[in-house]
Amino acid sequence: MAAAKWQHRVESGDWDAITAEVNDFGGAMLPQLLTSAEAGLVRDMYAEDGLFRSTIDMRRYRFGEGEYRYFQAPYPEPIEGLKQALYPRLLPIARDWWHRLGRVPPWPDTLDDWLDMCHAAGQSRSTAILLRYRAGDWNALHRDLYGDLVFPLQVVINLSEPGVDHSGGEFLLVEQRPRAQSRGTATLLPHGHGFVFTTRERPVRSTRGWSAAPVRHGVSAVRSGERFTLGLVFHDAA
Repeated sequence: MAAAKWQHRVESGDWDAITAEVNDFGGAMLPQLLTSAEAGLVRDMYAEDGLFRSTIDMRRYRFGEGEYRYFQAPYPEPIEGLKQALYPRLLPIARDWWHRLGRVPPWPDTLDDWLDMCHAAGQSRSTAILLRYRAGDWNALHRDLYGDLVFPLQVVINLSEPGVDHSGGEFLLVEQRPRAQSRGTATLLPHGHGFVFTTRERPVRSTRGWSAAPVRHGVSAVRSGERFTLGLVFHDAA
């Protein structure tokens, strides 16, 4: 029953439109994946030390300002359920991108098989993230790679309500375009909604066909309140 619920949430999106927007801009809004109550439950997990394998102070590593925690595997619901439901929808986009770039897509049909490949290559550390931003916190532009094996799409879910729990904290994407100025987008994520975006690079048309455009993501400064975010990465870390 739980798996069917998360699949239904994911399938409620217009995936033709989502795919087109990701292809055009490197990111796209997803439907509401968590109810207000479910978002609150995940947000409250931040205080449960036993659920996490490590905690990162972003200031210490010059990643920005704020803090995030890596979940320990196995993941609690809804993290595991959402990852399993999202992977089959993201997989065709990923494979199409690699074909455009003249690469052989390495990703098998199921998330479990893909993670088995990651583990066999020495990438066995969990990568689902719970992030906490307070007033003045921000996240520097970066890419979540973690090793040689990378899935080219990931998902972020806003666990807080914009305009109520926080102001500011827009999600940022910056794309380095071939032989051109970089292009940036800023998106304020609605409460409980997901946003799928490029992990490392995406194909863009160039004079020679298709080129790989590097993309980085981050979060603008939270101006007031507190913002919690769930990050779903579809490869494990070395």
